[in-house]
Amino acid sequence: METDTKTRTRNCAWISFHFVLLLLFRKEALAQIRYSIPEEVKDGTVVGNVAKDLGLDINSLIERRFRVVSGRKDPIFEVNQNNGALYVHNHIDREELCQGSGACLMELKILVENPLEMHYVTVEITDVNDHSPSFPEKDQRFEIFETTLPGRRFQLHTARDPDAGINSIRTYTLTSNEHFEINIRQSDASKIPFLVLKKSLDREQNDKHTLLVTAVDGGKPQRSGTLNVSIIVLDSNDNRPVFSQEIYQISIKENIPVGTSVFQMNATDLDEDTNGEVEYSLGKTLQRNVYDIFELDKLTGVIRVKGAVDYEENDIYELDVEASDKGTPPLTGECRVIIKIIDVNDNPPEIEVTSLSDTVSEDSKLGTVISLLSVTDKDSGVNGKIISSITSDVPFELKPSYKENIYSVVTKEFLDREQVSHYEITIKATDCGDPPLSTFKTLSIQIADVNDNSPQFNQTSLEFYLVENNVAGKSIFAVSATDNDLNENSAISYYIKREGNQNSIISFLNINSETGDITALKSFDFESVKMFQFQVVATDSGAPSLSSNVTVNVFILDQNDNAPVILYPVSSNGSAEGLEEIPRNVNAGHLVTKVRAYDADIGYNGWLLFSLQRVTDHSLFGLDRYTGQIRTLRSFTETDEAEHKLVILVKDNGNVSLSATATVLVKVVEPKEAFAASDVKSAAKDDEENNVTFYLMITLGSVSVLFLISIIVLIAMQCSKSTDYTSKYLQETNYDGTLCHSIQYRSGDKRYMLVGPRMSIGSTIVPGSHANTLVLPDRRHTSGEVRLKENIIGKIFWFLVSKSFAQTVKPKHIIIFDWLGLCTRHTGFGLSNT
Repeated sequence: METDTKTRTRNCAWISFHFVLLLLFRKEALAQIRYSIPEEVKDGTVVGNVAKDLGLDINSLIERRFRVVSGRKDPIFEVNQNNGALYVHNHIDREELCQGSGACLMELKILVENPLEMHYVTVEITDVNDHSPSFPEKDQRFEIFETTLPGRRFQLHTARDPDAGINSIRTYTLTSNEHFEINIRQSDASKIPFLVLKKSLDREQNDKHTLLVTAVDGGKPQRSGTLNVSIIVLDSNDNRPVFSQEIYQISIKENIPVGTSVFQMNATDLDEDTNGEVEYSLGKTLQRNVYDIFELDKLTGVIRVKGAVDYEENDIYELDVEASDKGTPPLTGECRVIIKIIDVNDNPPEIEVTSLSDTVSEDSKLGTVISLLSVTDKDSGVNGKIISSITSDVPFELKPSYKENIYSVVTKEFLDREQVSHYEITIKATDCGDPPLSTFKTLSIQIADVNDNSPQFNQTSLEFYLVENNVAGKSIFAVSATDNDLNENSAISYYIKREGNQNSIISFLNINSETGDITALKSFDFESVKMFQFQVVATDSGAPSLSSNVTVNVFILDQNDNAPVILYPVSSNGSAEGLEEIPRNVNAGHLVTKVRAYDADIGYNGWLLFSLQRVTDHSLFGLDRYTGQIRTLRSFTETDEAEHKLVILVKDNGNVSLSATATVLVKVVEPKEAFAASDVKSAAKDDEENNVTFYLMITLGSVSVLFLISIIVLIAMQCSKSTDYTSKYLQETNYDGTLCHSIQYRSGDKRYMLVGPRMSIGSTIVPGSHANTLVLPDRRHTSGEVRLKENIIGKIFWFLVSKSFAQTVKPKHIIIFDWLGLCTRHTGFGLSNT
């Protein structure tokens, strides 16, 4: 009675615990469905329509993989995905599934996906009277003294019936006789029949009695089994062995070593000699496994462990022990030994993965379910209580279900495949035994890529240097971007951004969309364009696609592709030929004339050198190789010829130099003739000189105005300029009387200049650079951008002046132009070609 009360109390506690869990997780809990079906039904028998009872859409069952999750190799129940019916798949034997007379319940897990749901369905297997009662032996023999008094009981073999409830054994019957009757003792597990002597025996009248005992169950129709009982009537042995107790109760731990003594029986017999000697034996009506686990020494009465004791197989054993003396006939006494097995924590928890999504998208929301788990432990009580957790450092967590030991693995942090593409989730289940036992389960999860990374260039802007006169149609340089995504999400294509771009140069560029190679469809001319800028866009192939761009700055480098052009002397027919008259009495060093030339190239390619290609008398005239000035080397004598022809070669300093020639005819005249010729020439061209002087005055006034404007602009720009010096071209000249020029540009902390014939002190050539490129000390107070604008104004002005007066200005005015050039140079309007 005390045991029943404790059991009911424990059951009430578990019911209350589950009810609390149901309240806590009521948002996730689903109504549990229960069906009932008898055993032994045919395969294919429909138990019930699970989908309809659960409220599921029958049309989506196949798509959602509607199924029964079972740990058995041959599941007993299956579902029909076409109509949602639960049906019998294999033979049902209640006695095989459930032992005992309690309710036989099977809990099924019904799983659907997209979204992932698990439902629980309980199926009760009702008993069918498909077994007849049976006795362990067909015959039983008793030897009874004739002096035995009425009321003496003799235990009969107990019949067994695997059926439960009303289909189990209900009663025993005995064939009609005058000496014996049946008495039934009800135990916890079964009904034990006893043969009771109701009338004394008389050996002289009948020394043997034959009876038939029938065990009948309560099924409809009833089933029965029989036992043949033979009774031999003996003469007296009037004292039988007696145990001190009718029932003994002991407890042992499971896994007790084989051979261990667990109890010793003790029975006494008041008779003497052989009638008082006692031997012990186990009853013949015990379950078969009892004889395999325990043994009884017939002389000492010691009960020993013979086989493995496992609490999970059976938690209690009942042994019927008989004590018999050696009298004739022998007398027996009986008792029952109840052995309770104490559970030991010898079973680790088991983790079953019910469902697993081994690939998870990196853009999954927090709380996304990736797996369902169930954890079980065969032990009971505290030994069967399980604590589950994730031991690895991963962005996942275990979320318990409303049902105990059912968990879902969900995301607890945002995933990023580019940081971690694969996770090993280690799940640990530990029971509460002493010592605790643990089980580990590892889930392998791959993170699927999404297009969340745009292509990236190494720099925000790129700089390339391209030599002019490139071959049209060939690749000039390439850009490259990287994308951290995978597959099509990282497949990059390139294109040049042309929308709203008014630069006509960009239209002559083409880019390979796969490799990023940029091809120029035209040949570039440094003299036309010195740099240009455009943007390249890199786009991946994801959906939707992501892109980024980079600014490309292209600097054109000069080649020696322009020959020098003679500006003076130029005759009326356009040929480089001029006539100069000088008095015979000039001294050595007299300036005869100055050859002026221009080269459109820059740096060494535009650095012009002058040399006498041919001269009548080498001792008379000398040529400054840098300025082009022709001066007398000595005074004239009367023997010197009156006319001299000088052929001057003007060439640049390119790797393959280009050149031009000018012819100067020098006519030596007597001083009076020279003055007369000069007067005649002046008179003849007086109007022309006046006009030129007028134009020069206008020019001087214009330069002065421009000078004032430039000062104002310089002050304004100096106040507003940024300290960020990017790569820009800076114009700078060296006034030496020769029309040559230079160009500068800045990159980072260094300033580069392509120089003319005279270089400033302190300039150095950068190793590995072009031969005509110098690096100048960085003068942050001199803005290259301002100089560029100043030089552009100066060039425009000087170009107009030179073009307007190149045909009319004579050597005598050269000094004025030289002064203008020097003035404009020192006021910020320095020409690139003097």
